[in-house]
Amino acid sequence: MPASPHLSRRAMLLATAGLLLAPPARAASKPILVFGDSLVAGLGLTEGDGFVAQLQTALDRAGAGATLINGGVSGDTTATARDRLDWALGDNPAGVFVELGANDMLQGLPVDTIHANFAAILGELAQKKLPVFLAGMKANRGLGADYVTAFDALYPMLARQYGATLYPFFLDGVALDPKLNQADMMHPNAAGVAVIVKALLPPFTAWLAKLP
Repeated sequence: MPASPHLSRRAMLLATAGLLLAPPARAASKPILVFGDSLVAGLGLTEGDGFVAQLQTALDRAGAGATLINGGVSGDTTATARDRLDWALGDNPAGVFVELGANDMLQGLPVDTIHANFAAILGELAQKKLPVFLAGMKANRGLGADYVTAFDALYPMLARQYGATLYPFFLDGVALDPKLNQADMMHPNAAGVAVIVKALLPPFTAWLAKLP
């Protein structure tokens, strides 16, 4: 039996209303490589409490449209990270979050050597036209004034040289606080990671918004 013109018209109106009320399609998620050492790998924490997991949750809540790839390896120095960079980029990220240098500093490696390794990493990322969000680190004050001055100046220098977005100190608000660190006083506990993520989220989401 042919449909009533009245019913057909009503069905069309309902369908149109449904399209108007439907939520907008979510922007395509951008894959972001988080490339670093134990601070991003989540040493000593459950998977859900680690930096990458907590940051992913915060990004999802903010509707930032990014999928983080955990490229953290505990114990990594800038030299070992440099050696594995090509492999880490196999997932074809749209940008790279770089957090490195703490292990170099704790070993007292020469700042010139650290600079050279960073230059190789950031230079390759620049050649591949991959935007970089660079998380800075501060030297242990017990290493002497000359070393502290040179190391602390390294990250702003690299950001200028390679056009990276600099987050000055990854452990800002957390370093040396017993309530926010594990027993080793070097790795944040779950509460410490939450402090880091809360502080880092605004500049990171602003950086994400600029990516193609």
